[in-house]
Amino acid sequence: MNIEEAAKQLEALGNPTRLQLYRTLVRAGHGGLPVNQVQERLGIPASTLSHHLQRLIRNGLVTQERQATTLICRAVYPAMDALLGFLADECCIEEGCSEASGKAA
Repeated sequence: MNIEEAAKQLEALGNPTRLQLYRTLVRAGHGGLPVNQVQERLGIPASTLSHHLQRLIRNGLVTQERQATTLICRAVYPAMDALLGFLADECCIEEGCSEASGKAA
């Protein structure tokens, strides 16, 4: 992951509604949730939900899949893992390897 991609994803998650939406989908697991259930859980209008979903989809954090007449939304776990890894990759690196990895010297 590069810094530009990370910045875009963090910006997308920087909105309280989108962050709540994303957390709802992360909690739902790999099966995801139908759009109507997401809307019910968040208590927001369909047009607002659609706007926020599109922003998360554009930034690779969420996917949608049509199953017959139902639209299923899912968190993209590899993207989440990559973003979290990007944020933590260099944690304490300037302190030296033993401290950065959490091992006692």
